[in-house]
Amino acid sequence: MTWLRIVRAELRKLTTTKLPWAFFAVLVLISSLTAVAVIFGTDMDGSKGFISTAADQQSLMAFAANALMGAGLFGAIAVAREYGHGTVVPTFLSEPRRHRAVLAQSTAVMIGGGVLGLIGAGLTVVAVAAALPTTEYGLLVSFGDVAQILAASAFAGGAGAVLGGGLGALIRNTGGAVAAWVVVLIIAPPLIIQMASETARWVPSTLADVVAGKADDVGVLAALAAIALWAIVPATIGLIAVQRRDVA
Repeated sequence: MTWLRIVRAELRKLTTTKLPWAFFAVLVLISSLTAVAVIFGTDMDGSKGFISTAADQQSLMAFAANALMGAGLFGAIAVAREYGHGTVVPTFLSEPRRHRAVLAQSTAVMIGGGVLGLIGAGLTVVAVAAALPTTEYGLLVSFGDVAQILAASAFAGGAGAVLGGGLGALIRNTGGAVAAWVVVLIIAPPLIIQMASETARWVPSTLADVVAGKADDVGVLAALAAIALWAIVPATIGLIAVQRRDVA
């Protein structure tokens, strides 16, 4: 079986389950809440200063950090449940070279995470744009900035899904993979920052904000490379673990 056929088979697995639809529903909810915030939200003085400039609106629309976190959870669940339900066994039977099968699985998860990130960013942009006419401010974000938001979210979503997929392959249990995701992306970054404050710019959420144009703690290229590294390390560890362990 060719590698591309394995990728298509993995994509078919993802799209024929309820998991992507559950995450899509969450994205719709988040974008709806964002629209509600624009319509009814105010600052402490009763003004709507949080949407008064192009930078403020871009910051509100920036979805890359959420995409990375959400897609990380998506990847962890998608991969771990394959081992929990035993559906990964036919994949390894059709492709005994496990590294090819795992890479195909990671590719499919990356595509799924990227699509979810892109959809989430698109829904958020549409929600903000649709809600702004109810305020005294119009849409101030340029087309280029919107494109950056969408591209950053797709990239962060893909990277987050690979990261989560690596955790899923390593833990091989849905509950454990979700717990590992919580530790790696929610609990560990603040603790790392507390121990060494200079590391704050290198945590995933900050890096995603840089790519989305919401922050400038590091350069965009450095942020892209660092996010990729955050994804590649657990994915590589998961790949090594799959090659060395019994699947059953």
